[in-house]
Order: sequence, then C-alpha cells, then structure tokens
Amino acid sequence: MIPASVFKDRTIALFGLGGSGIATARALVAGGARVTAFDDNPDSVARAAGEGVPTGDLRAIDWSAQDAFVLSPGVPLTHPRPHWSVELARAADVEIIGDVELFARERRAHAPEAPFVAITGTNGKSTTTALIAHVLEQAGRDTQMGGNIGRAVMTLNPPEAGRHYVVECSSYQIDLAPTLDPSVGILLNLSPDHLDRHGSFENYAGIKERLVAKSGLAIVGVDDPDCRRIADRLEKDGRRLLRISATSSLADGFYLEGFDLMRAVGGVAEKLATLEGIGSLRGTHNAQNALAALAACLDCGLSAPEIQAGFNSFPGLAHRMEQVARRGRVLFVNDSKATNADAAERALASFERIYWIAGGLPKDGGIETLKSFFPRIAKTYLIGEAAPAFAATIGEATAFEISGTIDKAVDHAARDAAGDPAPETVVLFSPACASFDQFRNFEVRGDAFREAVRSLAGAEMMGSK
Repeated sequence: MIPASVFKDRTIALFGLGGSGIATARALVAGGARVTAFDDNPDSVARAAGEGVPTGDLRAIDWSAQDAFVLSPGVPLTHPRPHWSVELARAADVEIIGDVELFARERRAHAPEAPFVAITGTNGKSTTTALIAHVLEQAGRDTQMGGNIGRAVMTLNPPEAGRHYVVECSSYQIDLAPTLDPSVGILLNLSPDHLDRHGSFENYAGIKERLVAKSGLAIVGVDDPDCRRIADRLEKDGRRLLRISATSSLADGFYLEGFDLMRAVGGVAEKLATLEGIGSLRGTHNAQNALAALAACLDCGLSAPEIQAGFNSFPGLAHRMEQVARRGRVLFVNDSKATNADAAERALASFERIYWIAGGLPKDGGIETLKSFFPRIAKTYLIGEAAPAFAATIGEATAFEISGTIDKAVDHAARDAAGDPAPETVVLFSPACASFDQFRNFEVRGDAFREAVRSLAGAEMMGSK
C-alpha cells in the first residue's frame, strides 16, 4: 500500500467503494487523513466499514470542511450528468480528484526521481503497459504495475528512488488527475469511445491529451489524425516528444519496417529491435505497442539488447491475441477481448488463413466493417445470439456454419483446419461481440475457449492458464 501522507490531518470525502475505492480509502486512512467514505450501494458501504474504513452519508456532512473529494473513476464526473456527490462537492468549491492523482502527489512528495511511465489510448494500452513492465522486470528493474490494469494504483509499493511505476490510465482516471506528470507519458491512438461519459469526441480526446501534456517525455502514436495534431501541439509548446508509427516511416521518431523497429534521427535510421517470430506481438497493432515500449524503456535507461530479450519472452495478455495451443500446423488464438468489430479487425488483419469463431451478443453495426477481411477466412463458425445476423452479412462471401456453442465451434474448426494444406492455419476466436448472452464476461468466455482447445486430442498448450 502507498499511504496517502499528502493528506495527513486533512478532511477528505470519498465516494465509490468498489475494489479501487476501498483501496484508496485505506491508503488515505493509513496516511493520516480524516475520511468519510460512501457509496450508493449499502452492501458496499457495509463491506468497507467491515474493513475499517470510516463511512457516512455524504449528503449529511459539512462540505465546507472538506479539503478534497476523492471520486472513484467509475462514477460520472460530467456526463450523462454529474453524480449527486459531484454536485455537492462543486457547490462547496471542493477539489475533485481520483486515485491516480493521489499517486502522482505521493511520488512528487517522496520520490520525484522514481521513473513513472503512464500509458493511455483507445486501444492497446493494457498490452503496452504489461509489455513495458515485463521488459523492465526481465532487465532486473524494481517494477510496479497497476492502475487500470490489475492492481489499484494505491496498493502498489511506496515510491522510492529507482522503483519503476508502469501505470495504465483510462480517460476516467485522467479526468480526475489534474496534476498528472509522468516521467514518460504514452498516447497510443484515439478513436471514439466512452462518449456517453465525456459528451463528445473532442472532450474525450482533450482528456487523453492531458496525460502527455505534462510528461517529461511524451510518446505519441501518429497513425491517426487526432494524435498527429496532439503531437504537433506538443512540439509547438516545446515539449520533449517522440513520435511512433506502425504504418509509415518517420524522419524523426520510431517506426516499423517489415518486422523491424527503427529509430530515425534527422532522416538517418537504425534498427533497434525486431518482432520477427514473436507470436505474442503479432500484428500491426502490437507493433505500435512494441514501438511505444521500446521508446519508453530506452528512456528508462535500458539497452536495446535488454529490450529485445524482454520482447522475446513476453507471454502476452490473456484473451488478447493469446496463443493458447498448437496442433500440428494449426495455431489456436484466444481473442475473447474483441467485443466489437473494430477489435476483431486487428486480429483478422494478423493472419492469412483463418478459421474464425465469432458471435455472442451483437453490437451496433455487426460485422459489416469486416467484409474486406472475408477473403482471409476459410470458414466461419457462428455462436450466440448474433449468429443469424452475422450469417446474413457473410452471405456467400465465405463458408460458414451456425455452431451455437464454443465447444462445438472449436471441435468443427479444429477438424476443418487440420485438413487445410496451407503452411499455417489459425483457429481464431475473435467474437466481435459482447459475451453476455452466454457468459458473465469476456474472461469467462475466453476460458471456455481455452478449455475446449485443451480437450482436443494432440493439442499442445502454450503456457496458458
């Protein structure tokens, strides 16, 4: 735990008592703050009280006596309308912050020299966060990873010189972190997301930009126009900036050339690392993640060989282009995290001969945007509620069957892929749908795929759970 000592002897209101909320409340108490914590769910309040967190109805407190209001990132700050607790805090002119802001203040107070890499973007931030942390750990660095991935940030070990922090930041967390100042800030990409919580794409993009605006080094992916404009603004403001691109060569910055990761300075380029043969970093989207990790880890003092060794041993994240098994020439890939067509597109673009398992609870637009990838698909195996609609979209473009369940789809896809003469085929589970028609979440759905593959005779599992 990181005791929130910056609020010692101060009065703090806190709303939101899920896992990260309770962790933040306990950090504040450990740091000597006077805390009143609350939640709309009485069970959450009772659980927090049972863990020693001081609780009380925030409607009944004296807001003029509060030094700050700590809000959990899942609670609406602005849209679709501010939560009632936010309105009370604003009416009393009380500062509203979140756990990432608490961490940033603790680091500045106790170990401002501790490397702090913060990562955001619409897509790829979890993989990039995990990759950077893995590379640092493999190089022997004291590394703490958390934030929007894994551990709540205030449950990490306290800031110390030489301790590296790798923190994934959602737009919600950045919106509650007005003084966020990582030593390295990464903005991977931008596309419309969470607009119900931010009101417009312009607001969403502006919040994401804040993460790199005060970074010691800003690493910005320039493969989309909005990020290009942000990079240009940072450069104009005199910020220390590195551009990265997985789709174009750069005169200054880091870019992908074939499988190689290049660094260019003044038009002169050199190869620093390669992704050739690294299955966990397959695809253009993962190349962008690796370029960001390369630039960040170099800034943290690692050598190119140390970074390459970390890339080579990176296992990838579960349910995100996760290579779970091989059976002969057939590779089985669990991409259950692909809950919409945009996410599935990145997986489909990464393979040439695909036996695709798709379906679940459909999202608006279905798979219309994936039609250009249908020539790569040998056959599709449809499951869940989306099966009839997806079948209509596929039409005669490629073979398909309505399998209904993951077990049946895996069995049939494995059989068909085994008879394919191509040098490598992939049974790709990238549903392009939510999971809630048949599963509690995408993790449970991905586990079901993995277990179905495990049950196949001759399947050689690849370090999966």
